[in-house]
Amino acid sequence: MRIIDRLNEDRIHISFEVFPPKTDEGFEKVISTTDEIAKLNPAFISVTYGAGGGTSKNTAKIASHIKDDLHVLSLAHLTCASSTKDEVRQVIGNLKELGIENILALRGDIPEGMVFPSDNRFRYAYELVEEIRRHGDFCIGAACYPEGHVENEHKEDDIRYLKQKVDSGVDFLTTQMFFDNDIHYNFLYRIREAGITVPVLPGIMPITSAAQMKKSRDLSGTVFPRRFLSILDRFGSSPAAMKQAGIAYATDQIIDLLANGVKNIHIYSMNKPDVAAAIMSNLSEIIKA
Repeated sequence: MRIIDRLNEDRIHISFEVFPPKTDEGFEKVISTTDEIAKLNPAFISVTYGAGGGTSKNTAKIASHIKDDLHVLSLAHLTCASSTKDEVRQVIGNLKELGIENILALRGDIPEGMVFPSDNRFRYAYELVEEIRRHGDFCIGAACYPEGHVENEHKEDDIRYLKQKVDSGVDFLTTQMFFDNDIHYNFLYRIREAGITVPVLPGIMPITSAAQMKKSRDLSGTVFPRRFLSILDRFGSSPAAMKQAGIAYATDQIIDLLANGVKNIHIYSMNKPDVAAAIMSNLSEIIKA
C-alpha cells in the first residue's frame, strides 16, 4: 500500500521512525525495538538511512521486516549525498525487488572530507526524486523545514526550492522537528500560498534528556521556546523527571495539532518504544474522538 493513500483517509494517523544500528551487532536490538513500536498500530514506520552508507544495507532489511513480518506499512529513507549515482540506483532496484513501495528521498548530510558536489553524485534532493520516479511507481516522500533549511539564508528561497522538489514528483512531506506549533502553522500558510498542496506531516521529537536537546539543537539549529527551556532548566538534572516532562511536552504539541485539524503526525521516537508507547497512551481517547 502507498502511504499517500493512507494519509488521504479521513482519520488520524500517527507514524514513527526507527534508525538502523551503527554496527551489525546491534541489528537484533533494533528489530526488537521495531517489533515493540509496531504493537502501537502506527500508520507506518519509517527507517532512516545510515550516514555515509555505513548502515544503509540494514535500512532495506528493516523496512522489509516491517512490511512482511509485522504487516505494517514501511517507509525506507534514501539519501544521495553519501552515495554515487550507481549506488543509489542499486538501492532503488533492491527496494523494488523487496516490494517496498514507499521511499523518503533526502539529500542527506555531506560526509566530512568528501568533495561535493561532483559529477557522479546527485547534488539536490529533487534530482533524487526524479531518479526514483524513473525506476517505478513508488510513493515518494521528502523533507521540509518549518524554520528554514540551515543552508538557505532567505525563507523565500527555501520555499522556492521546496516547490521545485515537490513538482519533481513528491507525494507528501515530513517536517524537521520543531517545538513551537505556531512555527508550523505559519509554515503551512506560506507553502500553501506558494502552491504546495501535498500532505505535510509535522515531525515531533520527544526530548527526554538535556543531552538530546543539545544534540538536536546542534544538528538542526531549531529554536526552543521559552516554555521548553523552563522545563529543561527545572527538570534537566533529573533523568526520570525530564523523560516524563519531555513526553508530556510532545503529547501537548500533538494534541494542539490535532485540535487544529492536523490528521497526520510523525514521531521521531529515537528507537525508544517506551517513549512511543507513553505518548500513544496519552492519546488513546483523543485519537478516537
